[in-house]
Amino acid sequence: EIPNIQKQRKQLAKLVLDWDSARGRYNQAHKTSGTNFQVHPSKIESLKEEMDEAGNKVEQCKDQLAADMYSFVSKEGEYAKCFVMLLEAQADYHRKALAVIEKVLPEIQAHQDKWTEKPAFGTPLEEHLKRSGREIAVPIEACVMMLLETGMREEGLFRIAAGASKLKKLKAALDCSTSQLDEFYSDPHAVAGALKSYLRELPEPLMTYSLYEEWTQAANIQDQDKKLQELWRICNRLPKHYYANFRYLIKFLAKLAQNSDVNKMTPSNVAIVLGPNLLWAKNEGSLAEMAAATSVHVVAVIEPIIQHADWFFPGGSQSSAPAAQPPSVSPKPPAPSSSPPAQHANQGAVPTSASQVSAPRRYSSTLSPIQAPNHPPPQPPTQATPPLQPKSNSQASPPAAPSTGTADIGTGCLVRAVETAAQREAIIVGKPSRYMFDCVASEFHIEPARTIMVGDRLDTDILMGNTCGLTTLLTLTGVSTLEEVKEHQESSCPARQSLVPHYYVDSIADLLPALGD
Repeated sequence: EIPNIQKQRKQLAKLVLDWDSARGRYNQAHKTSGTNFQVHPSKIESLKEEMDEAGNKVEQCKDQLAADMYSFVSKEGEYAKCFVMLLEAQADYHRKALAVIEKVLPEIQAHQDKWTEKPAFGTPLEEHLKRSGREIAVPIEACVMMLLETGMREEGLFRIAAGASKLKKLKAALDCSTSQLDEFYSDPHAVAGALKSYLRELPEPLMTYSLYEEWTQAANIQDQDKKLQELWRICNRLPKHYYANFRYLIKFLAKLAQNSDVNKMTPSNVAIVLGPNLLWAKNEGSLAEMAAATSVHVVAVIEPIIQHADWFFPGGSQSSAPAAQPPSVSPKPPAPSSSPPAQHANQGAVPTSASQVSAPRRYSSTLSPIQAPNHPPPQPPTQATPPLQPKSNSQASPPAAPSTGTADIGTGCLVRAVETAAQREAIIVGKPSRYMFDCVASEFHIEPARTIMVGDRLDTDILMGNTCGLTTLLTLTGVSTLEEVKEHQESSCPARQSLVPHYYVDSIADLLPALGD
C-alpha cells in the first residue's frame, strides 16, 4: 500500500499544477475581456469548463488518497507486528554473531601475539628480539649484510645523506620484514641511513641510559691504559641483548674502518658519525648535553672500542655473551700491511715489530740516514699494571665525577649545528687526521719513507706523523715534554705508544746544521 500512496501523492501534485494553470488562463481571459471586445464569450466559457474539470480531478484524487491513507492507518497494528518481527530477527542475528566473535576472539588474539611481522623501528630492542626470536635486530643484521656485500668501499658511508624517498621505502620494507631487498644493494648510503635511523629511533640507546654516566666519565680518563680497562668493564655490564647487538655492530664498524684508505671512514670519523646514534642523555635538550654527547664523550668512547674491537670482543661476531674474564693482554695495534705506509688509513695505527719500542733519540746531523724505530706489540700486564678484572658490586667504587660538573662547549657544537642543517657529516681535515697529509702526498707525490714530521706536540704533530708512516721529530720548545714521551714509551697501550717520536731536539735551531748540509 505504501507504493500506491506514494503514487497517489505524486498524481495529486501534478493535478494541482494543472488546475492552477487552467485557473490562471481563465482569470487572464476574463480580465482582458472588459477592455478587449474582440475576445469571444465562447472562449471564456471554454476556459471556465477546463478549470472546473481540473478542479474536479483534484478533488477525486484527494478523495482516493484519503481513502488509501485511512486504509493504511487501519492496518497499523499488523504493520507494527512486522517491525517487531524484524527487530527480533536482527537481535537474534547479533546474539549469534556475538557468540561466534567471543569464541574466535581468543584464537585471533593468540595468533596476533605470536605474529612476528610487526614494526621494528621505534620498538624496544628486547621486545623486538623476543617477538622475532632473534639475537640480532632485523634492521641491524639486514643493513650490515647488505653493506658487507656492496658498501665497504663506498666513500663517505654513514656520512653522505641518502635520498629521502629511498630511505623511507627501505625503512618500511625492514619494518614488515620483507626479504625483497635486492633493489637496495645498489644504494649503500640508503642502507647506512636506515641503520642510523633505527639506532636513533630506539626508545633506549644501544649503550643504555643506565650506563650513560659511566660512559661519559670513562671518556674523561686521561690515562689510556685505565681508560681501556674502564671501557672494557662497562661493555661487559651491558644487558645481554644490548651487548650482543653492540658487539655485532662494533665488529662491523671495525671491518669498515679497515677500508678507510678507500671509504675515508677512519675509526674517528665513524665514531663522529654514529656516536650520537649509540648514546645520548635521557633528558637530552640543553646545549651542554648535546655538545658533550656529540663532540666529546661519545667519540672518546666509540673510537677506541672500534680501534681495538678484537680485544674488546674476541672471537666471531656471532658470540653474544659478555666475557667472564678480561683478555690476558692489553689490546694490540692493527696488524702491519704489505702496502706502503702512505696507504694506511686507520687513524692511530702504529708500525709493529718483535723488538722493544725504541727510545726517542736526540737528533744529530751525524745521524744519516735517519732510521725510524719500530713499535712492537704491547706486552702483557705487569704487577704494576694489574690485568683487567671486572669488579664485584661489593668492591666497585663509582668513577670520580668531573671536576667542574659541567661540559666545556667547544667548536664541535657549531660543527654539529652545520651538519644538522646541511644533512651532511663533516670531514676532519686537521691534525692528527691523515686526511690533510693524503691530499698533500697525492698532489706532490711525497714518499712517506723519505719524509720527516717536525712538531712540538705529541697528540697532534707526532701522532699524525706516526699514523701516516713518517719519521717524527719532537721539538721541546712547545707544550710536550721529554718526561711525557718517556711515560708513553713505557706504557703497554698502543694508543700511547703511537705518541712516541723517533727523535727529539731541544730547539728547532738544532736542525739548521743539517739543513745547511
